Amino acid sequence: MENAVNELSRLPGIGKRSALRMALFILKENPVYAANLAQSIVTMRNDIRFCSQCHNISDKEVCEICANPKRNSSLICVVEDTRDVIAIEKTTQFDGHYHVLGGVINPMDGIGPNDLTIANLIKRVGDQSVEEVILALPATVEGDTTNYYIYKMLHLFDVSITSIARGVAIGDELQYADEITLGRSIANRLPFDQNR
Repeated sequence: MENAVNELSRLPGIGKRSALRMALFILKENPVYAANLAQSIVTMRNDIRFCSQCHNISDKEVCEICANPKRNSSLICVVEDTRDVIAIEKTTQFDGHYHVLGGVINPMDGIGPNDLTIANLIKRVGDQSVEEVILALPATVEGDTTNYYIYKMLHLFDVSITSIARGVAIGDELQYADEITLGRSIANRLPFDQNR
């Protein structure tokens, strides 16, 4: 029981008390539930990977969004993580491709540009016929720092660099914004250099 509680408490946002409640719930359930839960976690860990193009989660080498010929491949929306892709997709306002950075630049936590997928983004812009890069990072100091770094790295390319309109409140995470606000932010994006 102690091992289960310790492992569950390692999950983000789960403390020892919540982990104990989860462990007790699993213990009370039918043993088939525990086996299915364990198997689904192992299967997810073994079968889910990151898309070789955009770094979103996928069960294939290239995710469904990147592989979809109906999506606009000349438009790339740069986001912090997969939760942001899910949030933007729910708005149905974006038909381009994504680029998942895997975080934002945060020197306090030891995260620099080389810890993110920024180099892959620059390569994509250089290799593909990309016309616009939308910076859709959180409206935080770290998000703005990352936006500016990417802007400086990409401004030499013949590509339009925009950022989402600030309908999303400063300090908010995209995954918590309502769909209408987030949809309007995507639809009313601005050139990045006008946002500084």
